[in-house]
Amino acid sequence: MIAAGRASGLGRSAAVCARLAGVAVLAAAMLAGCAAPVAAPPAQGASAQGTSGPWSTPTQQWVLDPGYYLQAVAGHLALLHAARPVSAWLDDPATPEALRVTLRRAQQVRRYALEVLHLPDNASYTRYVALQRPAVVWNVVATPALDLQPHRWCFPLTGCVAYRGYYREEDAHAFARTLPPEWDVAVLPVPAYSTLGWTQWLGGDPLLSTFLRYPAAEVARLLFHELAHQVVYVSGDSAFNESFATAVERLGVQRWLALQATPQERAAHARFEQRRQAWRDLLRRTRAELQALYARDAPVAHQHADKRRILDDFQRRYQALRATWDPPPADDAWVRQANNALFALDATYEAYVPAFMALFEREGGDFARFYRAVGEWARLPAGERRRRLEAMATLPAQSSVSTNSM
Repeated sequence: MIAAGRASGLGRSAAVCARLAGVAVLAAAMLAGCAAPVAAPPAQGASAQGTSGPWSTPTQQWVLDPGYYLQAVAGHLALLHAARPVSAWLDDPATPEALRVTLRRAQQVRRYALEVLHLPDNASYTRYVALQRPAVVWNVVATPALDLQPHRWCFPLTGCVAYRGYYREEDAHAFARTLPPEWDVAVLPVPAYSTLGWTQWLGGDPLLSTFLRYPAAEVARLLFHELAHQVVYVSGDSAFNESFATAVERLGVQRWLALQATPQERAAHARFEQRRQAWRDLLRRTRAELQALYARDAPVAHQHADKRRILDDFQRRYQALRATWDPPPADDAWVRQANNALFALDATYEAYVPAFMALFEREGGDFARFYRAVGEWARLPAGERRRRLEAMATLPAQSSVSTNSM
C-alpha cells in the first residue's frame, strides 16, 4: 500500500511498470497505522504455546507471495483512483455542509504543518476519499505466546516491520488463520498510512473518511504523524520511525492547540486526551506486568496461568475505565481477545518518544534543527543509534519551549 519507485529512459510503459513495481514493494510495508479513536485500535486474536517450527521464536521473514503484493497494488491504486481534489469537493453542490467544514479545517491543519512544523510541502492531503469501510487497511501482528517480541515481515527497500497489512478485513483474518495456533495474533484496523512521499506522481496520500470523522485535534495529530514519516524513515527500524512520528505529532498538536484551535476544539481534545491517557496507562501497566512475567524463570504452565490472570485483570480494569467514558467506544469487542500482539505493537509507537522529546528541547524547540539531528541519528549504525536514543531519554527534562517561538 505504499510508495512508488522512480523510473525513466525506457519509454512510458516501462516507466509505469517500474513505478507499479515500486508501489508493490512499498505497499506491503508502510502501514504507518495511527491509534484508532477513543479507546484503542480494535483487534482480534487467540493464544496458546508451542515449542517447535519456524514461528516458535521471535524471528523475521521475507514476504515472497506475489498475491500479497498484488492486493497491495490493487488496494492502493483503487484508493488513489477514488480520490478527488479537496477543491472539487468544496465546489460540488452535493457535498454536505458538515464535510465542507471538515475539509476546510483539514486544509488549515495541513498549512499549519507546512508553515510552522516545517513538514514536507507536496501533494499529500490535498485530495479526499470517502471510503465505505471503517478502516483503510487492517494490520496483522503476531508474537509468541510467552513473549512480547513481534514477528517481523521484511520487504525490499523498506526493511522489516512488525505488521503485515491488507486492504480487505477478511483477507487479514484469512492470513491470521494461517499462522501457527501457538502464537498470539491480532488484526488491527488502521485509519491511515504513509507512503513516505513516494507517490507524489500519483497525487500523494489523500485525506480519508476513516480519520476525518475524528475531532479536529485528532485529525491534526494524525496528519502531523503521517507527514513526519516523510521527513525521516529508517529501513527496518519500526520503533525509531514510529517513536519519531509520535513525538512530532505530540509536539505539533501541543502548539496547534495553543495557536490555532478554537475553545471548542481545545475542550474536545482535552476530553479525548484524558481518555487516551487513561488507555495508555492501562496498556503500559499491563505490558510491564507481562514483561516481568516472561522474564522470570518459571514453568511454562505457571507462566500461562499468570498470563491469563494478568489479561483478566486488564479486562476488568478496562471495563471499569470504559464505564466512565461518555460516549463509550463504538467498537471495542476486541478487548475480550486482547493478547501479547496488542501490547507489542503499542510499544513500537512509544519506545523512544522521551528521547525524541529531549532531543527537541536540546535543539531549542526548533523543528528544522530537530529534523536535521534526527536525520543524523538515522544514518548511524543501528547499535549506535539505539545507544544515542537511550542516553537522550535519561537526560533531565528542561523547561518547556514557548509556543510563541514557533
